[in-house]
Amino acid sequence: MTAVKNTEAQLHTGLTQRQISMMGLGGAIGAGLFVGSGQAISIAGPAVLISYLLAGTVIIVIMAMLAEMVAAHPSSGAFSTFAHKAMGRSAGSTLGWLYWVQLVVVIAAEATGAAAITAAWFPALPQWAWVLGFVVVLTGANLLGVRNYGRFEYWFAVIKVAAIIAFLVFGALVLAHVIPTDEPVGFANLAAHGGFAPGGMAGIAAAVLIVIFSFGGTEVVSIAAAESKDPAGNIKRVVKSVMLRILFFYLGSILIIIALVPWNDPSVVEGPFAAALAVMHIPGVGLLMNAVVVVALLSAMNANIYGSSRMLYSLGQRKLAPSSVTHVTGKGVPAKAVISSVAFSFLAVGLNWIWPDAVMPILLNVVGSTIIFIWSFIAVTQLILRRRADREGEKLPLRLWGFPGLSIATIVVLAAIVVVAMTDPAARTQLLLTGGLTAAIWVISKLLLRREADAVQDSGL
Repeated sequence: MTAVKNTEAQLHTGLTQRQISMMGLGGAIGAGLFVGSGQAISIAGPAVLISYLLAGTVIIVIMAMLAEMVAAHPSSGAFSTFAHKAMGRSAGSTLGWLYWVQLVVVIAAEATGAAAITAAWFPALPQWAWVLGFVVVLTGANLLGVRNYGRFEYWFAVIKVAAIIAFLVFGALVLAHVIPTDEPVGFANLAAHGGFAPGGMAGIAAAVLIVIFSFGGTEVVSIAAAESKDPAGNIKRVVKSVMLRILFFYLGSILIIIALVPWNDPSVVEGPFAAALAVMHIPGVGLLMNAVVVVALLSAMNANIYGSSRMLYSLGQRKLAPSSVTHVTGKGVPAKAVISSVAFSFLAVGLNWIWPDAVMPILLNVVGSTIIFIWSFIAVTQLILRRRADREGEKLPLRLWGFPGLSIATIVVLAAIVVVAMTDPAARTQLLLTGGLTAAIWVISKLLLRREADAVQDSGL
């Protein structure tokens, strides 16, 4: 894994270390935490804290793996480029296109989710009009240059982080009896209602399957680092500081929720943060949480437009996508890659008008387990490239601690998660659909690369 200079000079280095750090924080603090955590709590009970700790540890190691590879070779293709170097063009193509397909579907889903909330606030405008508005505004923000994208994402992240910090402060004051409540609260709920782990180890494991997807989005910093002036230094600082803060925010928030509200209360599944805020008697709690969820969805949507366009640009640079997507404007933006990445979202405007409740659930089921496949690719890639670097005596700017034991253990844990997931009917369906999508992309990539090789061979005759 030779350390090389970033060759993608057409992209501007307009992102600052502060912006990348906030992107890392904001990427993980999304609807998965504000809404999805309720389902995990309902499965594992208070022991969901263990689920979050396990999943958080895995993502910290995955990010450390990415940091090692990004420092050696910053690239807008990030883990796709690394897989390309480690396992060949087919692997790089498969991972890149899998990530891109996931993001374009999720972009449309996030626009739809945010529109569903805002349309309820302002019923005069139909849901599809809100989807169109969100897509147009955030596409425009991405086309204005990476510096402007960074500003948008920075302030989105600031709002989300401020909301989490405020929640932690108010929750701590309630638990310390500084803020009075109708009924005495404390930590009794952690052992009541069936004990700390009412679902046993099976409940903890099942919750991990939900929790681990909440951390998806943090990998965008490995892509963003390529558009900063000090990729190696920035990715190092981000991984060291941001990941531990994310784990603290997640664990702290969940601890407050399950301490204030019985884990089996139906309101926890419907909206865990809203349920806890209701105990605190925060006025306008429903509107407040919906506003935070809208910000979280738009923030993730903004980051995913950026990440998908840079991945597509990198695929084009490596001749794994049409060369037209490598065109860069004077502001350093791969405009055609941006437009291509949001094209499906414009299609989603029509889908929202015709079948508002049917299409998105099907598409999300197909890409529902993508993050497990991507993390597994990253772990295997790092193992291969690090062994290659050590064998060739290469000096790496950053080195993952505990190698190779930690890398192998991470791969084993990810494999175990997949095995456990296969025992759950809903998770099994998602895994099989995502596995089928991955296999289809791999087959198409192999066929196209073989055709390209044959064409080159024929031209040389």
